[in-house]
Amino acid sequence: MPERLAGKRVLITGTGGGQGAAAQELFVAEGARVVGCDVKPGAAEAVAQAIARGGGDAAGWTVDLADPEAAAGWVRRGAEHLGGIDVLYNNASATAFAPIDEMTVDAWRFVITNELDIAFHVTRAAWPYLKAGGGAILTTCSISGMIGVGRFPQTAHAAAKGALISMTRQLAAEGAPFNIRSVALSPGFVDSPATEERVTSEARDYMLGLQMLQRAGTPRDVAYLALYLASDEAAWVTGANFVIDGGWTAWAG
Repeated sequence: MPERLAGKRVLITGTGGGQGAAAQELFVAEGARVVGCDVKPGAAEAVAQAIARGGGDAAGWTVDLADPEAAAGWVRRGAEHLGGIDVLYNNASATAFAPIDEMTVDAWRFVITNELDIAFHVTRAAWPYLKAGGGAILTTCSISGMIGVGRFPQTAHAAAKGALISMTRQLAAEGAPFNIRSVALSPGFVDSPATEERVTSEARDYMLGLQMLQRAGTPRDVAYLALYLASDEAAWVTGANFVIDGGWTAWAG
């Protein structure tokens, strides 16, 4: 079988672990050349070096995407390294959870900055490269941007992810004349370093109980969906929000 991403030049944010690391590994295995980044010092470098030791074409650098200049610099450096950009995968995020009456203004701004603003910074910088030859923008959203979850306080997270879903559609409209596709991926509950850190066992059990498939998603589950959307197999797919949630949003329980 031919490699599904043969020759694709890809930027992925948040490759230091979880879904980003899984996507970088899978994309490279399918023939892509991938540059990643992560805010955690050395994390993106370590993942890329492990892939490169296996013969893959991967690089990764430490970047704080909340800094617009740093984000633009990473995109520029990545495009120079790869010779252009075919796929941008906005995967990185950092969040905070609290009931609305307990969420501080600083916490709200942290979430909006690290879930919504960073995708804007990177996409704005990558847009001229994508306009030059067409391509795809994938953005990790969430079912939290689609539905409310009463027992899991997440107003800022829901607001940011809902905005990203809307941004995805608008980018699809603006990008269509340039053959730029824009699609959203909205996972449900996925086991990852981030959820292990922030989600209690009680909350995890509650969310799993809302799904048809009684297991958490894995980073690899999401990476396989991203692989399809990044490939030429999805050449007629744009402006859509792909839900991958174990049946959560399709089930009344």
